[in-house]
Amino acid sequence: MKAYVFPGQGAQFVGMGKDLYAGNEQAKALFEKANEVLGFRITDLMFDGTEEDLKQTRVTQPAVFLHSVVLALTMGDDFQPDMVAGHSLGEFSALVAAGALPFEQGLKLVEARALAMQKACEAAPSTMAAIIGMEDEKVEEICAGIDGVCVAANYNCPGQVVISGEIDAINAACEAFKAAGARRALPLKVGGAFHSPLMEPARAELAAAIAAADFAAPRCPIYQDVDALPHTDPEEIKANLVKQLTAPVRWSQIMARMVADGMTEAVEVGPGKVLQGLIGRTYRDIPVSGIQ
Repeated sequence: MKAYVFPGQGAQFVGMGKDLYAGNEQAKALFEKANEVLGFRITDLMFDGTEEDLKQTRVTQPAVFLHSVVLALTMGDDFQPDMVAGHSLGEFSALVAAGALPFEQGLKLVEARALAMQKACEAAPSTMAAIIGMEDEKVEEICAGIDGVCVAANYNCPGQVVISGEIDAINAACEAFKAAGARRALPLKVGGAFHSPLMEPARAELAAAIAAADFAAPRCPIYQDVDALPHTDPEEIKANLVKQLTAPVRWSQIMARMVADGMTEAVEVGPGKVLQGLIGRTYRDIPVSGIQ
């Protein structure tokens, strides 16, 4: 069974999608439609902007979504997924690629999500850190003992968990993890505490936009971040998307469930190779490739 997986924020790079735009008329039309929907030429920032331009959440999220979705849509009949999943933002890309959400509505939701998250980040100074070389349970236990908001946010693969929360709490946690024997406790250069309770204002804002969107059943199951389970029911999918902003991304668990359900090949669609690395490191006997 073939799984298509879609990357999240952080996979962006200057020049992303440029060759696709230049070499494919359908891709060009989709990119120009995105410029129109967003009200600014995001393609200029993607193709010829600076790294700083692309780091802004309001730009990053639509850019990564666009690159991924345009790649999937221009594959035509070659895009035949048995299962899909996306890491955080990538869940929206996966849903559009799998036919659960129209392209324009998906883009508008991603824009709304990005703006709401940026606003929440500005309201509460916060950050994230990668913890390497520690069991998930131990990460959760240490986070629970820290004063302030400090939670496990991304279960990326066995031995790699990203934590999220208030700056002082994350700094204290990094020291506690080093003392407990973590191989690394590395603060990340991000604008806020994604997938933590500090995203609650953004979650409330996004809920209304998701409720108003036209979701349909996807052409194959989507394994969602909040529970790592396969879903095809539009109402369940919508509810899980809303929860996703304040809940952890259970990527390790998604990979394990997909393998248990028969995944024999994984293809990452979009910028970067992050998900290929996470899958390949954990399941060495499963062929992994990427389309970008």
